[in-house]
Amino acid sequence: MADLVSEDTRGKTYKDIPGLHPWVIEQLTQLKIRQPTPIQYHCIQSALDGRDIIGAAKTGSGKTLAFVLPVLQKLSIDPYGIYALVLTPTRELAFQIADQFRGVGTPVSLRLTVIVGGLDRLAQGKELNKSPHVVVATPGRLADILETSPEITLKRIKFLVLDEADRLMDGRFDKQLSTIWTALPDKRQTLMFSATITDRLQRMRELAKSEVFVWQSSSSDQATVQQLDERYALVNPVVKDPTMIAVILQHIEKKPKSLILVFTDTCKRTQILKMLLNALGVECVCLHSMITQKERLSSLARFKSSQVRVLIATDVASRGLDIPMVGLVINHVIPNLPKTYIHRVGRTARAGRSGQAITFVTPHEIKILLAVEAETRKKLTELKVEENMVKKIMKQVNVTRQEQEIKLDQTDFDERRNINKRKRLILEGRDPEEEERKKQKRLKKLRKAEQAMHREALAELTSKEEA
Repeated sequence: MADLVSEDTRGKTYKDIPGLHPWVIEQLTQLKIRQPTPIQYHCIQSALDGRDIIGAAKTGSGKTLAFVLPVLQKLSIDPYGIYALVLTPTRELAFQIADQFRGVGTPVSLRLTVIVGGLDRLAQGKELNKSPHVVVATPGRLADILETSPEITLKRIKFLVLDEADRLMDGRFDKQLSTIWTALPDKRQTLMFSATITDRLQRMRELAKSEVFVWQSSSSDQATVQQLDERYALVNPVVKDPTMIAVILQHIEKKPKSLILVFTDTCKRTQILKMLLNALGVECVCLHSMITQKERLSSLARFKSSQVRVLIATDVASRGLDIPMVGLVINHVIPNLPKTYIHRVGRTARAGRSGQAITFVTPHEIKILLAVEAETRKKLTELKVEENMVKKIMKQVNVTRQEQEIKLDQTDFDERRNINKRKRLILEGRDPEEEERKKQKRLKKLRKAEQAMHREALAELTSKEEA
C-alpha cells in the first residue's frame, strides 16, 4: 500500500486538498473515489496554484487523476476552445485517459476528442476544428494533422500534459514532438507524470516554462509495489510454451474470476500463443500493432468486461492500462529493458489490490533477470511448476504450434514487415532472394535442432516421472 497511503495522507480525503472545488469532490464521491493517493495529495494543489509539475510514482498509484482533476476544475472556471492537450505514447492509454476525463467531467459538459493512429484521419481533423476542451493524443497522429492542416491551432491551450513522460521523452518521438512544440503557446502550464522518471528529470525541467514543483514517491526503495508477488520460472526453451499454459490453466482453476495478462515480444508470437490457448479450450484475445484499431478496442473491451479471461499482448499494453481484475501478469519473454519489466508487472496489484507476476526465463537469459532484480531492488522467488501437467499437454502444444505457424505463413501474416525488410536490404546493396535462401537454410537447421531438444525434454520428463 506504500504508494497509496503515506504518513502525511493517512486518514485524508479530497476535502483536505486546498482549493479543490465541492463539485469535484462530489463527483469523486459518486464514483466511489474517496481517499487521495500521495501523488494526488501533493501534486493537485500545486497544479491548481498554476505551477508546472513533475510527478513520479509507481504504477497503479493514481497519477492520471493527479492531472485530470486540476485540468477539469480550471476548465469549469474558464471553458473555451482547446483548453488542454494530453500526450501519451500508446493508443490504448489515450482511450483510458479519455475515459477518466469523461467520468469526472460530466458536470462541466466536457467536450473531448481522442487523436490516435488507426482511425479516420480526416474525421479527427474535423473534430479538432470543433475546438474540443480536451485533446488526448499520441504524438505521431497529432503531428501529422498539424503538418497537413495549418488551419488547426493549439496556440490558446492552457495545459500541456505528458503522461508516461519518460517514454515520450526517450528519443523515439523527438521529430513528432518538435512539430507539436512549435504549435504550442509559450505561456502554458506543463504537467508531467511517469512511473520511471529520474533519469530524464533534467530534460523535463527544461521543457517546463515556469517554476517546477517536483514530487517523487519515497515510500519504498523497491520499484514495484509491496503487494505484488514476483516470481520467475527457469525453463528449457522447448518446454516454455507448455509450461506457461500449465500455469495459466492452474491459475484459472484456482481463481476463476481473476484475469490474466500475458506479455510476449512479437506480433506473430502473440497470435500463435492465442491459437495454442484456444486449442486447449481457453478463450483469449490478443493486442498488438498488426491488428486494426477497431480490433484492439474490441479485444480490450472483452477483456475488461471479463468476457474472456486471458489477454496476450506485446508492449503496447505495458503502460498505463488499469484493469482491476488482472490478478496475474506473465512475461512469456523477459524484456531486455528492466524498466519495461516494471511497467508490465504494474498491470496487476493496482490500487492496493494483491497480484502476482511470473516471468519465464531460459538459461541464457539469467543476466537479464539479474538486471531486472537490480533495477527493482527485489529478489524474485523461483516458481516450481508441476511437471506432470506439463508432460500431459506438451505433445498437443507442440503439434498445435507447428500447425498454427504454417497457417500464419499461408496468410502472409508478416507480409508488410517482409516488404519493408526487402526495401531495407536493397538499400543496403544486398540481394533479398539470397538473404531469404540463407534464412530458410538457418530455419531448417534450427527446426531439426528444436525437434531433437523436444525429444530430449520429453524423455527427461518421462524419466523423472518413472523415478
